[in-house]
Amino acid sequence: MELLGIDIGGSGIKGAMVSVKNGEMLTERYRIPTPEGGKPDDIAQIVKQIVEHFDYKGLVGCGFPSIIKNGVCRAHGNLSPNWVGINVESLFKKATGNDFCVINDADAAGLTEIKFGAGKNHEGFVIMITVGTGLGSGAYLNGQLIPNFELGQIPYKEHKKIEHWAANSIRKQEGLSYEEWAVRFNVFLNLVDKLISPDLMIIGGGISKYWNEFEDHLNVKTPVVPAMLKNESGIIGAACGAVIKL
Repeated sequence: MELLGIDIGGSGIKGAMVSVKNGEMLTERYRIPTPEGGKPDDIAQIVKQIVEHFDYKGLVGCGFPSIIKNGVCRAHGNLSPNWVGINVESLFKKATGNDFCVINDADAAGLTEIKFGAGKNHEGFVIMITVGTGLGSGAYLNGQLIPNFELGQIPYKEHKKIEHWAANSIRKQEGLSYEEWAVRFNVFLNLVDKLISPDLMIIGGGISKYWNEFEDHLNVKTPVVPAMLKNESGIIGAACGAVIKL
């Protein structure tokens, strides 16, 4: 089965055709920068452009960077506050004419790693951490998704959310080296370890391409491994998530 998967992020919106049977991208990913301000109608138009780029008419799986319940956005994350209360699936269907299945983006990325990647055949409590504009997270117990497990929202010191201190976007803004940033990320991982005691943590998102730059600076009792599918896991997982909900 082939579906279009779209991964909406704070800096870019990406799509590709996906084989949900094999967990593989069948096309090159098509990326458009996220519009400044991340407003609903602006992002809906970018989603429309991606659907039109692939001349695609079927069900679309979509990963969204915030809490999603029954297609409705419950928090705005790193996008516009105007998203709260909007039925994202209905908005995108109105813009494109396609049916949509929208889930949390870290949940989507984790589905890929659980089914095809670093978490495959791994029993117990697995946490997927996606590092980009924010800190996304997905939780899986014996392979089953626990949705909307938003660990990046943990308050830390003077920061409203720890992702405002330890996300990859902050590393770029403050000009931190990977070693300097890893000190912060290590604090976050140890908080996660202390709070929920997972059996495995998988690190994905854009930062996973640079795993060798910061791996040696992480010191966590729980095993921490990079995502096998790197930054492609969000697109693949979005498509897989749509099939699971069918």
